[in-house]
Amino acid sequence: MNIHKKTRIAVIGGDGTGPEVAQEGLKVLTAVSELEKFDFELKHFDWGGERYLKTGEVLPPGAADELRKFDAIYLGAVGHPDVKPGVLEKGLLLELRFQLDQYINLRPVKLFPGVETPLKDKGPDDIDFIVVRENTEDMYAGVGGFLKKNTPDEVAEQTAIYTRKGCERCIRWAFELTRKRNNPKGRMLTLVAKTNVLTYGHDLWWRTFQDVAREYSDVKADYNHVDACCMWMVKQPEYYDVIVTTNMFGDIITDLAAIIQGGLGVAAGGNLNPDPGGTSMFEPMGGSAPKYTGLNVINPIAAINAMSMLLEHTGHEEAAARIMAAIQKVTGTKMKSQAAGKMGYGTKEVGDLVCQLL
Repeated sequence: MNIHKKTRIAVIGGDGTGPEVAQEGLKVLTAVSELEKFDFELKHFDWGGERYLKTGEVLPPGAADELRKFDAIYLGAVGHPDVKPGVLEKGLLLELRFQLDQYINLRPVKLFPGVETPLKDKGPDDIDFIVVRENTEDMYAGVGGFLKKNTPDEVAEQTAIYTRKGCERCIRWAFELTRKRNNPKGRMLTLVAKTNVLTYGHDLWWRTFQDVAREYSDVKADYNHVDACCMWMVKQPEYYDVIVTTNMFGDIITDLAAIIQGGLGVAAGGNLNPDPGGTSMFEPMGGSAPKYTGLNVINPIAAINAMSMLLEHTGHEEAAARIMAAIQKVTGTKMKSQAAGKMGYGTKEVGDLVCQLL
């Protein structure tokens, strides 16, 4: 990407505390852009619970086409107490993933200095790995239905869909990431699946993984059953370098990973379309936390972390590294806790501290 051109960012603040944490990420973006001398342009979209309650539509017609004009999307959070669970998640988050073909879900799992982990005797050197989750297939493809619904004979069917193309592009991207990350402890990519029980779809994953691995002799190709991975992630997180996994299992293990890295206040992720011209979306992993709306107590670190990811993936690696270093100074030397209301600072003040330490 040509970093001399203006970086165009679509901003979806969303619901609850989403706009508040997004605002701190944008504050840091403004500060780092002045230091690193690059231009950006923002356009805000009011998509979320409030708009849905007023209009009855989650996304307006042509929403995905509009977003394709941008270099990246920055999301606060969606989720509204007056909107039925699943409406916004499926109608906005999943809809954009599918329409924009964001086939990689990227979750860096890094314990920052000063952040508490529930794992005894583990520190920042032990918890530092990445999960690459396939993002457009599996159970989330929405294939299935009901027979004789609301009767004693009801049948519900939910079909997991896996394609060779979907498996291969995700696995290949994960191998490339492992090579680029160049872990000094050794390059290793661990496939997490359940080949002993899910003998069709996960057999396809296993065979594809073996085929692609032959092209990456400099990367150790490793395998874990998903239940074993959950055990080892808690017992020995330092074992992992990069994990590649299916959509469903990735959804589960990344929440476990978020807790061991200190919780949803610090965890960020990206939904990537890494192809040329693709538009990717970056967000904090936490929800909209509506009970804290407007109180200036919610933790913005995850949203600022997401901004660092956005900049790295739009060609501003130096700016991203500056933000990441500043975040770790703030968590390591300033904040008392990552919990809402217990940080020792307000939401806006944490954003200010990151800006000061860039």
